[in-house]
Amino acid sequence: MSLPTFDPAGLEPRSATDELRERSPLARTPDGTWVVLGHAEALAVVEDAESFSSEVSRFLQVPNGLDGAEHAAMRAATDPFFGPEEMARLAPVLREVAGGLVEELLDGVGAAGTEIDAVAALGAVFAVRGQTAWLGWPAVLEPELLQWMSDNHEASRSGELERTREVAEHFDAIIRSVLAPRRAAEQDAPEDPTTALLRLRVPLPDPEVPGSTERALHEEEIVSILRNWTGGDLGSIALCTGVLLHALAHAPALADRVRDGSDEEATAIIDELLRIDDPFVSNRRVTTCPVSLAGHEIGAGERVLVHWTSANRDGRVFPDPEALDPAGNAERNLVYGAGPHVCPGRPLATLELLTLLKALLSAADVRPGETPGEREIAPVGGWAHVPVVLVPRG
Repeated sequence: MSLPTFDPAGLEPRSATDELRERSPLARTPDGTWVVLGHAEALAVVEDAESFSSEVSRFLQVPNGLDGAEHAAMRAATDPFFGPEEMARLAPVLREVAGGLVEELLDGVGAAGTEIDAVAALGAVFAVRGQTAWLGWPAVLEPELLQWMSDNHEASRSGELERTREVAEHFDAIIRSVLAPRRAAEQDAPEDPTTALLRLRVPLPDPEVPGSTERALHEEEIVSILRNWTGGDLGSIALCTGVLLHALAHAPALADRVRDGSDEEATAIIDELLRIDDPFVSNRRVTTCPVSLAGHEIGAGERVLVHWTSANRDGRVFPDPEALDPAGNAERNLVYGAGPHVCPGRPLATLELLTLLKALLSAADVRPGETPGEREIAPVGGWAHVPVVLVPRG
């Protein structure tokens, strides 16, 4: 049976995949890449890390661009940075950041409210301030990081490899500018996650030390980790904020539940809204051996794209993909992936989004803006611009 052709050019990810998925859980791009559209098929790929390798990028990606024992060792060393103790330490810091930003946006605003772009004015700024506060980076980097987010977004939308290389190298330069003074300070460096990475030892043998069972991180590994933590998170939080504020602005009763309910209920609603309109569009894999998927034979060395936005709307799992069911859909929600390469930063992203929404909705009601919004188009998901009106609560 021939597969449908996946060509998302000019389309947003949901409209690019909803009709295709009804015809087949698999598709192929014009250049031959296999595209996994179905929920069960996505799980089959990401849970079989031996057959579907994550080592696909031109750039070093630590830890989730690694495989096997090296991936497991790096995850064991770095996952505690997102553990309960670190998130508890970070929570009041993020509340202060979110509260300060909301106060800025509402300063001098009258009863009629003010229109903002939830992506640029709220999500992007909060992401930069939250990440720099967490990692201990200088606040003066905010303008440069915001400009980098814009450049990275445009490079991603262009699909031009040279542009993506340039923005990646720019971000690496920002990271190295933060690392250099800490290395110079040695023991006097500030105690924060960035310094902790410089001092971290991973459970991998050091080739230069016979019999060793652990080693320090190499410079390029530290840069890669910080690039993935920060570069990836900045754009993701901004896009998620756009998706969430667009939904809540059109559903005041749901916004009330997020504001007044428990953290657990609010988190479940956040996750479900992101399932319905998943901005984390896809991840790549490459086959290491011949495999069978959904009745099709895939050879070794073939490119595979797991389309999370599509899998999270699979009618075989979610009979009405648009229906909001936070509790019922939680276990099948693939917003943060699955398998051994499941997103390590989920606790941080969850805390950031929960903190931002609680701070905003406590201070203001959110209504749809008069300015039209703009959807993102592939390969980016969610919303490019979400105009909302913030009305101060009395």
